[in-house]
Amino acid sequence: MIKLFKLLMPYRWTIGLVLALIFLQSLSELYLPTLMADIVNLGIVTGDHSYIWRIGGFMLLVSAASGLFSVIASFHASKISSGFGRIVRGKVFSHVERFSLQEFDKIGTASLITRTTNDINQVQQVLLMMMRMMVAAPMMCIGGIIMAVYKDAKLSLVIICVIPILALTIFLIARKGIPLFKIIQTKIDKLNLVLRETLTGVRVIRAFNRTDHEKKRFDEANLDLTDVAIRVNKIMAAMMPMMMLIMSFTSIAIIWFGGIRISTGHMQVGDLMAFLQYGMQIMFSLIMVSMMFVMVPRASASSVRINQVLDTVPDIVDLPAARQAPSGQGHVVFDRVTFSYPGAEKPALSNISFEAVPGQTTAIIGGTGSGKTTLISLIPRFYDIESGSVRVDGVDVREMTQESLRSKIGFVPQQSVLFTGTIRDNIRFGKEEATDEEIGKAAETAFAAPFIAEKEDGYDSAISQGGGNLSGGQKQRLSIARALVRKPEIYVFDDSFSALDFKTDANLRAALKRETSNATVIIVAQRVSTVMDADRIIVLDEGEITGIGTHRELMETSTVYREIVSSQLAEEESA
Repeated sequence: MIKLFKLLMPYRWTIGLVLALIFLQSLSELYLPTLMADIVNLGIVTGDHSYIWRIGGFMLLVSAASGLFSVIASFHASKISSGFGRIVRGKVFSHVERFSLQEFDKIGTASLITRTTNDINQVQQVLLMMMRMMVAAPMMCIGGIIMAVYKDAKLSLVIICVIPILALTIFLIARKGIPLFKIIQTKIDKLNLVLRETLTGVRVIRAFNRTDHEKKRFDEANLDLTDVAIRVNKIMAAMMPMMMLIMSFTSIAIIWFGGIRISTGHMQVGDLMAFLQYGMQIMFSLIMVSMMFVMVPRASASSVRINQVLDTVPDIVDLPAARQAPSGQGHVVFDRVTFSYPGAEKPALSNISFEAVPGQTTAIIGGTGSGKTTLISLIPRFYDIESGSVRVDGVDVREMTQESLRSKIGFVPQQSVLFTGTIRDNIRFGKEEATDEEIGKAAETAFAAPFIAEKEDGYDSAISQGGGNLSGGQKQRLSIARALVRKPEIYVFDDSFSALDFKTDANLRAALKRETSNATVIIVAQRVSTVMDADRIIVLDEGEITGIGTHRELMETSTVYREIVSSQLAEEESA
């Protein structure tokens, strides 16, 4: 947690102001019992009404000053804690944006969401409490003991005897509760994971009548979290009654022995009243410490989880000598490339060598799990290869900055991803400064213009989360338009035509050929009809290239390709 608190440097002067105000507030509260003792001893006992009014008025001023210090301190403490939360969330988000796909797979999306929201909130709340109590609690405790000893040294032995009992009680309760707070955060991760899967997969769940099964999964995760939360709250709930019980017995002891001291003439009534208040201030300061013990362990567990994210070094980073991608036409070369996923028994891709030339369409086809998507993910450097090289315009992609490399690529993913906003915003996502004319041209080329025109607001029509108010084909066409408006040197289509009917597929590919005539086009597809007209077809099987050539050449030389073709097309079509 201390590591995170280093991010408070912009607020160091404001923190100093808060601590100074709380210090003044504590002094004010410590002074009030002494003033009350003076009123009783020197005013009420002697019947000096002018003294009572004078000291009483002064007490009101001290109380008002204490309240003012408290309000100002609370205001600035809230601003600091909120600002701290904003800084940490921004830092975590910007760091996560630099993660490669391997880091996302390792930590998990649901866990990253929990760490960015719930965990940061836990640390933020503790920071607020610490600023309010880190000065007040020790000040009230130490100051209260000093003032109690000053009023009556012998009677203060009661407080001195009680403090170790109170501290031991806090320690024993906290020791049992601390480990459970760490478990709670992992249970929240699990609950978020189940909830996220249920919400994103609601159509599949309903289609297969698995609503009851998912409800059972959620109930199990929810009950698991609830059980742990109840256990820890039962333990921590014992703290307050124990504190109050000890405080009550302490009050009885002070009044009992104080009464004896008064009867023997060693103490005045006003001093006993002040002593009792100092005793309560000491007890309350220790209760404040016990509240910190309740929240700090959970925040500590949360800070560890946040630091795990911030300390995670992305596998894919720009080299110190990385340079801007060279200007060119997007000539892509794979030279004896081998790649394995972490923990995999064998490489996902082995000894891959081919080139994709500007002005030509290179298609990649193969069975499920053959490594097609993995292969094209290496071009924008979503993963780093084990051996060999992937070169764009003669330069290894690892020697370029990621930003300049990806600016050369228009990537259309296998699963269409749209963002909340308008259709115009989603197409402009590919090129921030795109004009309305460029957006319209891209939509026409992608055959998205007809369905956009049917919408009431046209390009300003709203898109719901994940594009839920669009069909699969409409989402794919918008994804293609987003890549087209970028006008990159390299187009990568990862099975981006699967949701289109055959006629739209053919028309769209014809339009793309005209639009991308000077660029390098790489298409991954399951349909043979999509790749038949490509200038070069690469056949993948279990991570290896088993054939390269045109459709006619592969029909003669590649057994794997012939099997794919025969499974999809009639004999006359394949010819």
